[in-house]
Amino acid sequence: MLERIDARANTIGGGLTIRRALPNTRRRTVGAWCFLDHAGPLQFPPGEGLRVGPHPHIGLQTFTWLIEGAVVHRDSLGNEQVITPGQVNLMTAGNGISHSEDSAAPPDGRPTGNPQRLHAVQLWIALPDSQRHRAPSFRNYAQLPLIESGGFSVRVLAGSALGHTSPAEIFSPLVGLDLTAPAPGHLTLPVTASYEHAALVLAGEADVAGEKLAPGTLLYIGTGRDSIDISCRAAARLILIGGTPFREDILLWWNFVARTPEEMEQATRDWNAGQRFGSVHGSPSPPLVAPDPAGLHLRAPQAQRPSA
Repeated sequence: MLERIDARANTIGGGLTIRRALPNTRRRTVGAWCFLDHAGPLQFPPGEGLRVGPHPHIGLQTFTWLIEGAVVHRDSLGNEQVITPGQVNLMTAGNGISHSEDSAAPPDGRPTGNPQRLHAVQLWIALPDSQRHRAPSFRNYAQLPLIESGGFSVRVLAGSALGHTSPAEIFSPLVGLDLTAPAPGHLTLPVTASYEHAALVLAGEADVAGEKLAPGTLLYIGTGRDSIDISCRAAARLILIGGTPFREDILLWWNFVARTPEEMEQATRDWNAGQRFGSVHGSPSPPLVAPDPAGLHLRAPQAQRPSA
C-alpha cells in the first residue's frame, strides 16, 4: 500500500516556516511516530534564529535530528545541551516536562554548526499507555551507527537497520533512518514486514518504492514488505520512519499527547498556572501560553493542534 500525502506549511518560533508531514487528516501516526516537521534548510538574517520559548509536554518523546545549525536545548530538569549536526536530542516527557529551543553559538572550543543556518527534522513519539506516566528524562546522542551501502550513507537514528542498532532509548518497536547520497545511488533496504513505513525527502529527489519524491511529500508505505527500493539520480537526502502500527487511541492537542480531553485540559491549566512542569532557566525566549482547549470534547478523538 502506497499513499502520497502533501506536507502543509506552518510557522513556529522566530517566524520559522516548516513543512508538517505528521499528523495529517489521512495519517495520524506511522508506528508510534505521531509528529514530523521538516525545517529548512535556511539561512537566518543576522541577529535572528530559532526562538521556541519554554513550553510543556506530556505523554510523548521529542526526537530532534539536526542536519545544519546549532540549537540550545534547555529543560526543567536543569539540562542545557547544544545540539550540533549529526546528533539526536531525545526528551522523554512522561508525566510532564518543559523545555525551550533557541539558535545559539555554543561555548568557545566546542564543535558547532553555523548557528545562522538551520536544517532539522523534529519528530514526536507517542508513549504507550504503560510508559506515558513515567518520570521525564533527556539524552543527547552524539554517536549513531553509520553504514555505507549502495551509494547511501545510512544513519540509524532509532531502532535497528542493516545489522546496527541506535542507542536511543525508545519504548515501542520503531525505526528511524537518515539516508544521504552525494551522487547517484541505489539501495534495496531490508525492513521489518510487520512495520508500516513512511519516507520524506529532505533535499534533492529520490525514488522510493517506485514513487518519485521531492521535499514536501510524505510517502506512506504499508505493512507486508521485507525490503524497500530507494534510489536517486543525483545528490539526495531523505528520512525513513517506521514501526508496528500503534493501536492505542491518542489525542494530540498543542504540545500534549494524552488519551482524554480531561487530561489535556488539566495540563493546560497546570502550565498556565505555573504548576507541574517546572521552570526553564536561561532561555532568551518568553514562555509560550497554552491555548484555550474549549470545545476539545467535541473534537476528540480526532483533535489535532500540535505546535512546536
